[in-house]
Amino acid sequence: MNKVELNKVTHSVRAAQSILQYGVGAMVNFRDQTLTTAAPEFWGKTINIYDERFAKALGVDYFAQPALLAYSRFPEWYFCPKCRRFQPLKKWIKEYIEEYRKTKTNLHDQNKPTHYRCIKCQQDLIVTNIVTVCEKGHLNDFPWIEWVHKEEKKGICNKPELLFKTSPLTISCSCGAKTTLIDAFDNDCFQKLNEKFKKNQFRCDGNHPFRHKREECDCYPRTVQRGSSSVYFPMVYSSVVIPPYADKLNAKIEQSKAYNECISIIRHIISHEGPEGKIATITRDLPEWVDKITNEIGASASDVEKILCRKWQSPAANNTEIENIQYRIEEYDALSGEISSSNENSGDFCREEIDISKYKLSHIKSISLINKVRVVKALVGFSRLHPVDTCKASGFVSIKEYMTNWYPAYEVRGEGIFIEFKQDEIADWIKSNPAIKERAECLQENYKNSFIGKYHSRNITPKFLMLHTLSHLLISQLSFECGYNVASLSERIYSSEKSDGKEMAGIFIYTANGDSEGTLGGLVRQGRPDAFPRIFRKAIERAKVCSNDPICIMSNGQGRDSLNLAACYACGLLPETCCEERNSFLDRGIIIGTYENPEIGFWSDILA
Repeated sequence: MNKVELNKVTHSVRAAQSILQYGVGAMVNFRDQTLTTAAPEFWGKTINIYDERFAKALGVDYFAQPALLAYSRFPEWYFCPKCRRFQPLKKWIKEYIEEYRKTKTNLHDQNKPTHYRCIKCQQDLIVTNIVTVCEKGHLNDFPWIEWVHKEEKKGICNKPELLFKTSPLTISCSCGAKTTLIDAFDNDCFQKLNEKFKKNQFRCDGNHPFRHKREECDCYPRTVQRGSSSVYFPMVYSSVVIPPYADKLNAKIEQSKAYNECISIIRHIISHEGPEGKIATITRDLPEWVDKITNEIGASASDVEKILCRKWQSPAANNTEIENIQYRIEEYDALSGEISSSNENSGDFCREEIDISKYKLSHIKSISLINKVRVVKALVGFSRLHPVDTCKASGFVSIKEYMTNWYPAYEVRGEGIFIEFKQDEIADWIKSNPAIKERAECLQENYKNSFIGKYHSRNITPKFLMLHTLSHLLISQLSFECGYNVASLSERIYSSEKSDGKEMAGIFIYTANGDSEGTLGGLVRQGRPDAFPRIFRKAIERAKVCSNDPICIMSNGQGRDSLNLAACYACGLLPETCCEERNSFLDRGIIIGTYENPEIGFWSDILA
């Protein structure tokens, strides 16, 4: 495998992009080529990120933000827009080498490598815009040669040389074979071809270009546009760093040089001896490591040892714990103040509770201003064709090898507003009118019939619909007031019942960007009593009217897989970076009522 160093200016992406839309397994369009982000095992320099609670829930030791990404060559097929020749890049490079040997001159252009050009025409090559994907997450080049010769009785010729023409759109071979892309985008086109010609050459090649590996696959692929949204669905988990993991001493240890040296040793031991070697090394060397870290940061040895034992000697959880409601309960307790933390030792978490009587807002139990918060977002895998909600779902592809003990991630330090609602008033509202449950049941049925719903069951309650929709309305309104654009805000919804382990009803809206020191306080300022009631009422009032009404408010299912009722891009939807649910499970009718039942809105009293 040949490695080429790329220009860091023209071939770089932001840290958040490397975890979200351009994460491992995704195609990235650069100026002169399209590449696929490689697996983390191929990355260069990284910056370690620590969130002990999050790491244990995902079964790793730590996280890492890329400082030097690696890419794989994909797609392989390029064509010349002048002579219309169409072939894999390795053949274009071969032509370059042969021409170089023939003329003995350096064909390299300072602005662009010549082997990305057609030697004969001196035209920049253009990457193919069509690829194939399968439901198991494989990504392959379209079978151009097989497709051109699919009708030929003699099969594929000895030396296929393809021409790609766009007017009309045809692909031809030097042997005389010729075809179009008609039917190529049909979901079952490759299966029909295999059945028609009694061949097996159109099955998925099982390619994972991000790993440089192929595996056996019995699926029939589907043809898609390279830039189609169905090519890549990242699975990203996020976690709020809460006390005691957010304390100053914890941060000092993680930022120390001695601690990072220990992590490097553990990483090396795991790669050579496995988890058993890790446990033995920690047990043997822990006293020495405690002394080194203590001397560097000037803390109590007993406190340092206690934290290191908690980090390294506690058993790691399996990969499903992050999806367990108990994980959210811990955050809820910290945000609502049930877990007390001293602001003197706050570190990355600082909470301020305001007297709720000053707000004069119904149904709200408490409002907490989170002046400092750190949120870690980690990429654990992806899917193609359809999004998945769990690591055990069919089609999920893990981005790392089993022995790799970290996930790619990035962290944001910012601020937020946490709103806790009165559980008894929500329960009384749900009981007050059968139409409220009927709207939730309608979405529940739509979800069961969706692709995700067939593999991952969940209970969609009126309470969750109300909290999620209200969160979107508040984010939209806060973006006008606090100085952040809407894509800079994110949500976390806390909704559960006693049967789940704890009754929760809360919304946490926080800034999703900021520098290492956090943000300037614009969001928290809007959460104070002299500003927030006005913002809250405006958000509810704006929900009353949508430019797509009456179609929007009367909808029985719209958006992806019909997973929204009265919510569209003109009223309730946000940039997908803001939303935990990919802009699903939203309904303004639950908030302000509908034409038929104006009284079912939980916040109808504010409108009155």
